[in-house]
Amino acid sequence: MSELPLDDQLGTRDPASILRRLPESERESFLAEYRAALDAAHEVWRYRQLQEALSRWNLVAIAISQPGYAEALAEARNATQPGVGIDEIAARRAAR
Repeated sequence: MSELPLDDQLGTRDPASILRRLPESERESFLAEYRAALDAAHEVWRYRQLQEALSRWNLVAIAISQPGYAEALAEARNATQPGVGIDEIAARRAAR
């Protein structure tokens, strides 16, 4: 479980805190995106990219730490009801 109450975690953009709260399986993806956004932040007009990446990964860390997350994710991936699957949503986001 994470070290901060949920209300405090929502605004956390500290990369070390985010990294600590992520499971090992997500850490390399976080670090790759963080490093790319950090490099881009050298351009003043791209600084927001770093803030957005940290905010997004903070939300990932919060979600993953919730009880039942893995089960809910598996259920969503294996859904048989009509709708948009999580993999399709991820592909759409990546295509933007």
